[in-house]
Amino acid sequence: METWKRNLWLLWFGVLVTSASFSMVVPFLPLFLLKIGVHQQTELWSGLLYSVTFLTGALVSPYWGSLADKYGRKPMILRAGFSLCALYILTALVTNPYELLVLRALQGALAGYVPGAIALVATNTPEARVGWALALMSTGNAVGGILGPLLGGGLARLFGNRVAFASAGILVLLSTLLVLFFVTEERFVPSKTRSSVVEAMKIAASNRPFVWTLGLTVLTTFSIMTIEPVLPLYIADLGGSLQDASLLAGIVFSLAGVASVLFAPRWGRWADKVGFQKVLLIGLIGGGIGNLLQIPFHDIWGFSVVRFVYGAFFCAVFPALNGLVVANTDPEFRGRAFGLNQTANQLGNMVGPLVGGAIGGAFGAHSVFLVTGLLLLVTGGAAYGYGRRMVHGPRPVAQPVRTRWLGR
Repeated sequence: METWKRNLWLLWFGVLVTSASFSMVVPFLPLFLLKIGVHQQTELWSGLLYSVTFLTGALVSPYWGSLADKYGRKPMILRAGFSLCALYILTALVTNPYELLVLRALQGALAGYVPGAIALVATNTPEARVGWALALMSTGNAVGGILGPLLGGGLARLFGNRVAFASAGILVLLSTLLVLFFVTEERFVPSKTRSSVVEAMKIAASNRPFVWTLGLTVLTTFSIMTIEPVLPLYIADLGGSLQDASLLAGIVFSLAGVASVLFAPRWGRWADKVGFQKVLLIGLIGGGIGNLLQIPFHDIWGFSVVRFVYGAFFCAVFPALNGLVVANTDPEFRGRAFGLNQTANQLGNMVGPLVGGAIGGAFGAHSVFLVTGLLLLVTGGAAYGYGRRMVHGPRPVAQPVRTRWLGR
């Protein structure tokens, strides 16, 4: 097997396992708070535990990206993997919420397995197969997101949350050892410039297409995260049974992941033919309309069908955004580029739930679906304007745009 293919499949499995380990832990943190004695202001503590990871990740990701360009993407994957293993195991040992908050902050600061894996795949895959490879990586993330809550919930039910958290650490360790012994980074060109976050931001600022891509990432992530605080409650209300709310929410949540597994590789192959920008535009418009179409459905079955259709379109978006990062940056800057892109992602993750929760609390769940759908359509409009500017407008001086993603 060719090296790039072996890397792709090993890292696909590693991303699946890492994503599963994350979703084995995070959905159960509010319940874990109750078990360690937090019975007052539980919602506040849950919000802090959720947001602090994104905050520290947004602050630190550009630094890890700079180191990736200096030392390689593989060392950064190993650093993140071993760190996450230790942090998950330590999470199983905490006795109060302050310890848990510190560990969650460190998790955001030291994470980077998934973006590092995507950067390595993007850099070591032949240009004609990049779209397909990035889409395949997104399916690994989706499958992990489906399996993680089921595995974590099962272990927690049988042995308790602490065993589930420790198991997540062991899974990350196994995926990291696979990278250590079997993944080879062939096309690494060390950056000639000093590894500096400030310098990386200056280079990025001179690259107009890349700045547009970062803006689209923030808008996209912010848009979809506005729905996160109200969606489980809305699903429980549709189902009519609080007793089965967690199971029902898990099933409905998984539908978008199943759609991603089925359709993301097809979007990726099409992106290799027509360009990432066109696929991004279709995914955003389909995702926006899909959110709006969820408003009229007041039964769980119709709502589930629309969620699946939404997932079939929206699964095209993030692989296309990752493809634009590759298309608009030089190889020696790519680690920093994905670090900055991760920061953009984390900013959307951090702010979106706060805004969505406030809107849902004031105006109801349907208002959040409306806002999310409209935001995705606005982001689609920005993506369309982005494509026109890149075709008809001036090209950046520092880092010329490759034309393949434009379909030319």
